[in-house]
Amino acid sequence: MRTGFFWDERCFWHGGGDYALTLPLGGAMGGHVQPLAAGGLPENPETKRRLKNLMEVTGLIGDLSVRTAPAATTQDLARVHPESYLQSFKAMSDQGGGELGLRTPFLKGGYDIAALSAGLAKTALDAVLKGELRNAYALSRPPGHHCLPDWPNGFCLFNNIGIAIEAARAAGLAKRFAVVDWDVHHGNGTEAVFYDREDVLTISLHQEWNYPLDTGAVTDRGTGAGLGYNLNVPLPPGAGHAAYLEAMEQITLPALAQFKPDLIIVACGFDACIFDPLARMMATPETFRLMTRQVMQAADHLCDGRLVLVHEGGYSEAYVPFCGHAVMEELSGSDKTAVDPMAEAVKIRQPSDRMNAVYSTLIREIAAELLPLGAPA
Repeated sequence: MRTGFFWDERCFWHGGGDYALTLPLGGAMGGHVQPLAAGGLPENPETKRRLKNLMEVTGLIGDLSVRTAPAATTQDLARVHPESYLQSFKAMSDQGGGELGLRTPFLKGGYDIAALSAGLAKTALDAVLKGELRNAYALSRPPGHHCLPDWPNGFCLFNNIGIAIEAARAAGLAKRFAVVDWDVHHGNGTEAVFYDREDVLTISLHQEWNYPLDTGAVTDRGTGAGLGYNLNVPLPPGAGHAAYLEAMEQITLPALAQFKPDLIIVACGFDACIFDPLARMMATPETFRLMTRQVMQAADHLCDGRLVLVHEGGYSEAYVPFCGHAVMEELSGSDKTAVDPMAEAVKIRQPSDRMNAVYSTLIREIAAELLPLGAPA
């Protein structure tokens, strides 16, 4: 079986209007924020398009099963999002666009593109769970992990992973799911969808107090039946390659082993990379390659290799493609490589052994607080 790669050109056509990073232009801000030369939000098509383009140039895409997917249906969306939210979103989309939440602007047709993005994730899960593919990557855009059931934020309009999981459950394809979120921002939306559930383990590795500013604490563990099945691993700014791998080794992998999911899903953001404009972490393409290797080995051991990665954030147009290519090399086993042109420079810039010792102590303290799974003693 091959690795699937799900994408659709229409997802690249999603737009949010004129911004300078996350600052809106015009109105009260217009006199103080100069437009950027390129214009627009950092969540733009180019990081995703350039990843696909790089795979075409290296030939790696020829080693994948390249597919598209239908949009998620209203029934699919309604398993996660209330009817009132769907109606408001659709009406605003049909009328030309707008913004329903925080930092979620969209243009006319935004609803349909967001439903397509969710459809890519849903169909990727479906294909892997049915045994059509060994594993898969969904190049979903707009992203989803910040979207709460009734409130979008952080560029996310539908909760793509939540929708995909609920569709797979409704179809009887699996019962237990684990979500590993290594996007640099806290996966507050996915957390909210499954916060009271014991059948979905959510693990978020993120830069502490980056975005959102008020979520992602270690003490947020879930509620009711879900108590102990929501794990937050906030890492301090500056954490790099060694810290991410240790956090995976000390927390993520043991949690997965205890939970024994039917399928593992990765909320795959590349904004922890060293050159991202919206974060202050130090991850490299090799970091993402080795984290992918770790979750692949866990999936092989726990759930017959069933693994799906769903694209989330990552805003360095020059560097995200190399991070993503490293992930796809590992996921597919392809021998088509894209050499990181900044490898030596980013290696030199990694935290010192002294700082890594500090990070290691913190990670072990978090592990002691979060594990084993279940309600805290």
